[in-house]
Amino acid sequence: MTVSMTTSTTEKPKSDKDFVTRLADAGEDALQRIAELPGGQKALTAMNDLRTRVDDLAKKVRGIDELEGRVAKLEKELAALKKARTPARGQTRKPTA
Repeated sequence: MTVSMTTSTTEKPKSDKDFVTRLADAGEDALQRIAELPGGQKALTAMNDLRTRVDDLAKKVRGIDELEGRVAKLEKELAALKKARTPARGQTRKPTA
């Protein structure tokens, strides 16, 4: 008894492509209509500027993780240096009168 497995991989990407194509077309139409409205071009320019600023901010935020790692490493090194110096201070006692 042989069981054959049929997959519908050829049908699904086609429907996904149709959906994505329709969505892209609708988005383009919407942007074109917005641009034709009074002040629409200003709104689109503002949205594009906002997108650029958000992208820049995201890049900066990703850099924070690296900086936090560097700070943690420096804090460990500082703690190790403080531990190394602590016994030396304990050995020098003030003479009691």
